[in-house]
Amino acid sequence: MGDPNPRKHPSPPSGLLGGDTMPNKGHRAASAADNAGDSDAAGDDYGAHDDDDEQVDSAASDEEYYFEDDDDDDGGSIPEETDDAVTNADGDDGCDEKKRRQGPAAAVVLTEADVRRRQEEVIARVAELLSFPPGFAAALLRHFSWDAGRVEERWFSDDRRVRAALGLPPDGVPSPTSLRTAGHSPCGICFATFPAGEMRSASCGAHFYCAECWRGYIAAAVGDGAARCLSLRCPEPSCAAAVVRELVAAAADAGDRARYARFELRSFVDDGGAGRRMKWCPAPGCNRAVELSSGDDAADVFCACRHGFCWRCGEEAHRPVSCETVRAWLDKNNSYSETANWVLDNTKPCPKCLLPLEKDQGCMHMTCPPPCGHEFCWVCLDPWNNHQRCVGFADDAIADDDDDDNRGGAREKDYREELNRRLANASDRYLYHYERWIANFSSLEKVFKDMEELESTEIARIAAMAELPEREFEFLTRAYEQIADGRRVLKWAYAYGYYLDPARDAARRGLFEDLLDQANAWLEKLHAAAELERRETFCSAAEPAVIRELLLGYYKGRVENFTSVTRTFLGNLVKAFETTDLPRLSH
Repeated sequence: MGDPNPRKHPSPPSGLLGGDTMPNKGHRAASAADNAGDSDAAGDDYGAHDDDDEQVDSAASDEEYYFEDDDDDDGGSIPEETDDAVTNADGDDGCDEKKRRQGPAAAVVLTEADVRRRQEEVIARVAELLSFPPGFAAALLRHFSWDAGRVEERWFSDDRRVRAALGLPPDGVPSPTSLRTAGHSPCGICFATFPAGEMRSASCGAHFYCAECWRGYIAAAVGDGAARCLSLRCPEPSCAAAVVRELVAAAADAGDRARYARFELRSFVDDGGAGRRMKWCPAPGCNRAVELSSGDDAADVFCACRHGFCWRCGEEAHRPVSCETVRAWLDKNNSYSETANWVLDNTKPCPKCLLPLEKDQGCMHMTCPPPCGHEFCWVCLDPWNNHQRCVGFADDAIADDDDDDNRGGAREKDYREELNRRLANASDRYLYHYERWIANFSSLEKVFKDMEELESTEIARIAAMAELPEREFEFLTRAYEQIADGRRVLKWAYAYGYYLDPARDAARRGLFEDLLDQANAWLEKLHAAAELERRETFCSAAEPAVIRELLLGYYKGRVENFTSVTRTFLGNLVKAFETTDLPRLSH
């Protein structure tokens, strides 16, 4: 998979957090065998499994409590602009925002062969209607944005005007090309003399050129791109006769014929206009097209290559955040004057032994290699079994790990006051949200790679090991699809969070962080189960009967429960955007 976002992300400066020591790769999470000697870590891990299972049912029973009451704390009047020209609008959601907040649309993925077949069908209909060669039918359709209805309407209302616009003869059926039948005569470009039958003209039938000159003329037009070669006219400056596909097929070499055909195919989608709800997938290397069959034109759509994009703005799929917020966030990342201060290095030191580690897998659960064995969160660096700083914004200046358990009411009030003060600093706020945005971006890329491995070889390997059909392991595919959706939602939710002012939007920011924290917590549990526990569960050489018992009696149900509960809490977060619980952001 290529970068799903065509925009460039800032390059992280080396040594920002990792010091001068070279990082150790592959230390995101050690396997069970690697940590066999670390009894405390292993005990915490298996103990967490039991606790998580107990929480699933209670979490599912409370899944809708966030939306029982409306949030009336709007925070009074809203200033007109923030430091990034992104403002909170009033209670009117606006048409565009409602469009943006709808779910993924139903779409049909088409291969190039599918698109070409549709193109040839509409060309054949117009050619039959007008009794024209296909090349002229294609030229007419391109002129009218590949709308056969407009071609028919305009042609039968004023065909002479249409003929003049396209360089067709004023009457009769045009011929794509004509051969010179007279005796020896000079080529209109190179002036060499050629016998009859060795020079040809465009549809004008008046200006003849040799094969070599036609080949060079068409090659130059193709080299200039689609705009020129698809609207090519006779080489004679005073003649507007169209050069159509039949002439290209007869005069151009194989490479230029192929490029011309590809330009024509791309035009069918790119120039289809508002009536044709079809776009090429923007993922690098993907040649498929996506047709919007239902839903709104501002919804997210997904290609067979797994790349999702917004139909309205063309950026990576970013539901439930608006296109305006995405544009403002990406512009800030690309042009912020002190970007280097906020971009994070790929390595972070272990909070316990300070050994630089490199994250090379998807979830945020890190395990330092032996002899340390410390488990911590990649994002906030807190111990994994009690990481508090992923719950709302904080930093080292105001979060004292040793005092977390003893913080009373007065301490909590002071903590929140300091938190709000720090959040009011746009620089600190940007660093906090950017780190989590880029962490979910990187994790999403790893998820796609894991999904490819899972579908290509891993499920077959596990199925063979357990002596079960591969369909028994479809729950893993569903889990990874949910993880990918969750990483995408959280990524853009953090971008949105940057624009929620901690003072002006305090009440709604509290709701946002509560929903975000719970969705993130369950997503991490699901990701760890699908990635780390899967590898631990199916890495042994146990008997198939033992593996089947473990799979069917414990692991499968655990992953399916996590998938369901994660979907619920992500749905709560998305629902807050799609209703009026969270304020709309716009320029």
